[in-house]
Amino acid sequence: HPPTRIERAMEEARVNIDPFKHLDELVKETVKALRPILPIRFEELRLAIKIPADFAPRAYGDIAAGSVMEKEEWQKDGSWVCVVRIPAGIQGEFYDLINKLTKGEGQVKILNQVY
Repeated sequence: HPPTRIERAMEEARVNIDPFKHLDELVKETVKALRPILPIRFEELRLAIKIPADFAPRAYGDIAAGSVMEKEEWQKDGSWVCVVRIPAGIQGEFYDLINKLTKGEGQVKILNQVY
């Protein structure tokens, strides 16, 4: 939706932005208020990721910060595997992050899309 349409819908729904609330909470509240006015749908991807042992300790924090971790496991060889959810809109950026953190050696597989 164009920004002006979203702004009008926020005014109509009487959405107030509280700068002291956590961003995730604000987004959830705002989307909930706007849904009756605007058709909004967020797509998420579930990804399986494998990070080689050489990069796993450093990559852990950045991956955890940029996703919702569903499952994780450290392998006997020191590598790290996890299942995460990310917004579909940041898929390219997330892949770039994995490649940067692992110098192209990380593996990512799309498990499914979540609506």
